[in-house]
Amino acid sequence: MKILLVGGGGREHAVAAAIKRSPQHPLLYTAMSKKNPGIAALSEEVFICDEKDAGAIASFAKEKGIDMAFVGPEAPLSAGVSDALWAAGVPTVGPTKNCAKIETDKAWARKFIEKHGIEGNPKYGVFTDYEPAAAFIDELSDVAVKPAGLTGGKGVKVMGDQLPDIAAAKEYTKEVLKGDSVVIEERFIGEEFTLQALVDGKHLAFCPTVQDHKRAYEGDLGPNTGGMGAYTNAGALLPFIQPDEYEKAKQIMQATVSAFPRETGAEFKGILYGQFILTKNGPKLIEYNARFGDPEAMNVLSLLESDMAAVMKAIVTGTLDQMTIEFSKKATVCKYAVPAGYPDNPKKDAEIQVIGGAGNTGSTGGAGNTGSIGSVLKGPSADLIIYYSSVYEKDGIIYTTNSRSIGVVGLASSIEEAEKISQDALDKVITGDLFFRRDIGTPALVQKRIDHMNELRGQK
Repeated sequence: MKILLVGGGGREHAVAAAIKRSPQHPLLYTAMSKKNPGIAALSEEVFICDEKDAGAIASFAKEKGIDMAFVGPEAPLSAGVSDALWAAGVPTVGPTKNCAKIETDKAWARKFIEKHGIEGNPKYGVFTDYEPAAAFIDELSDVAVKPAGLTGGKGVKVMGDQLPDIAAAKEYTKEVLKGDSVVIEERFIGEEFTLQALVDGKHLAFCPTVQDHKRAYEGDLGPNTGGMGAYTNAGALLPFIQPDEYEKAKQIMQATVSAFPRETGAEFKGILYGQFILTKNGPKLIEYNARFGDPEAMNVLSLLESDMAAVMKAIVTGTLDQMTIEFSKKATVCKYAVPAGYPDNPKKDAEIQVIGGAGNTGSTGGAGNTGSIGSVLKGPSADLIIYYSSVYEKDGIIYTTNSRSIGVVGLASSIEEAEKISQDALDKVITGDLFFRRDIGTPALVQKRIDHMNELRGQK
């Protein structure tokens, strides 16, 4: 079996590692804009290309006799790479361009959810002119401001957080309208969580819930990033989510998947990522993504016990209901090591080493510094997995770019133990001019989330 993976980030390294764990021993081919050394070590061949060049990627797939493909990031989905692969006779995990609008066009997404009577939508408005947008901000008084298009997870700003008051919300709206339409939404108060599902067009197989941490600095301070880390609990539910709230979020996602054929004429086949906020009135929908999250993919795919190649086949053939998707009942904590100065002024071209018991595959030609590329490091009661993200290799040395560098995932029987494993790896295994958040997954941070939800629910 030959599988093509499109994309070269930490999310795609997690996908690649999951594919290579398949007992069917598939051959992996990859198409990416720059060579991720971790993914390259797992691949038969790497095609360096523009990840949005649908024609070139489809031609490569035909030339290599690819049996199935997996499109990782949002940009190639938006560019129609999945459409081109299907047209070339390559069944693909990743929605068509029209279905990917659930992520790539926030205005379309809100209207779609409203039109089909799906729960969880906020009060919202879509604007191309400033004056009516400003009037709507005055009407709601407490808002989130979102560019309608793709922003890499960094464009949304919320009052009481990045926006201190109404004046700041209006100023940011004016800024967004210089290059995009803007979506103004009521602000929900609660705790965010991510629910990701494998989708075959009709059926959904849900991954464990995850909580991501967008802010750059500890204490949830600083600018938004693509995500500094995330954690899962041992089991499907985060500690602050109750079973009925989880079921409601699942129902919202199922209703969304069922509406796609009515709206677009096509089924959604791929990964649907629901970003929810849990309020005192249950889960509300912040947004959808049409692919795995980054870092959330590293959390859930590290737990996947089922055959990834078989999962992919079930997605493209519409037979997910005929298999049981198994995830380990361990907790995970993923923390990103990022370049010094990230995200505003990241230090590029700084050497990174993965040392001190992480082992070395030798697959990228390094002399002990390339680390455990997508392999699991076993311990007496826990595991550690290291994934490469936005880095490059030259003469066997790994260097930073201007984005997130390495994701470190600890797996254990509890969040607290998993956090210690990931933090220990960052302190002792990863070296370089890097920084990371120490608070992700710590007992104090997790308890803060639990207390916040209890307070909102009126519980002690």
